[in-house]
Amino acid sequence: MSTVQISAADVNKLRQQTGAGMMDCKKALVEANGDFEAAVDLLRKKGQKVSAARSGNATSEGLVSIAVSADGTNGKLVALACETEPVSKVEDFRNLAQAVLAAAVANNPANAEELSAITLEDGRTVAETITELTGKIGEKIVIQEYANISGEKIVSYIHSNGKMGVLVVFEGANGVDITEAGKDVAMQIAAMNPVAVDKEGVDPATIEREIEIAKDVIRQEGKPEEMVEKIAAGKLNKFYKDSTLLNQEFVKDSSVDVRKFLDNTVKGLTVSAFKRVQLGA
Repeated sequence: MSTVQISAADVNKLRQQTGAGMMDCKKALVEANGDFEAAVDLLRKKGQKVSAARSGNATSEGLVSIAVSADGTNGKLVALACETEPVSKVEDFRNLAQAVLAAAVANNPANAEELSAITLEDGRTVAETITELTGKIGEKIVIQEYANISGEKIVSYIHSNGKMGVLVVFEGANGVDITEAGKDVAMQIAAMNPVAVDKEGVDPATIEREIEIAKDVIRQEGKPEEMVEKIAAGKLNKFYKDSTLLNQEFVKDSSVDVRKFLDNTVKGLTVSAFKRVQLGA
């Protein structure tokens, strides 16, 4: 057993540097015989152990953060997830979410793997910082989603609960300020959750599944076999209207679809891509 005297000042210094709890810091200093750097390493290893132990746990809570460049041509979205809602409201967790987003903005990583490898100002990588906070908080923390998209005009939306975010790429604005209309479309995506921008973007497997489901329902209704294909095609068109953005009824004016709303805003204005992320969905 260590005979080294551990002062309250030493414990506080370690706590300030690592953010770990007072008792964890004291235990680490005792185990390290007062060696400050060794104690830091012990706390980091504890974080790795907690991370490994909780690796299979579900992460349905967290925070979605978004940054759009000053010129509006690039948007980045980071969804940092945890296990429970109380942790998502902890200051350390929220600070980490902002630090990860700032790292994405500064370094322009293409994917979550590149984002995790970025070195922060304190010399630790994003991944190491997440692991350490996992050890401190005792919950699994992960970058659930990361998006980095560019285009003529990017508009974003974050839902009031902080768990849903949307990035939309507009083309054809021709220098017109479309911020208000863009927000309306982003909120439409948040509320209606379209599967694609237009019918051409729908996964062929999804189309095939919708057709087969429609045919089964039609046959169960006793319709003649010669009518099945025609009725199924009509149901597929209904699916496109309900589930693809440009063909959906505009939520703020059901007399037009989103395509028409955009064209009324600026002739030729359209959406070329979007990203919708919802934690816990």
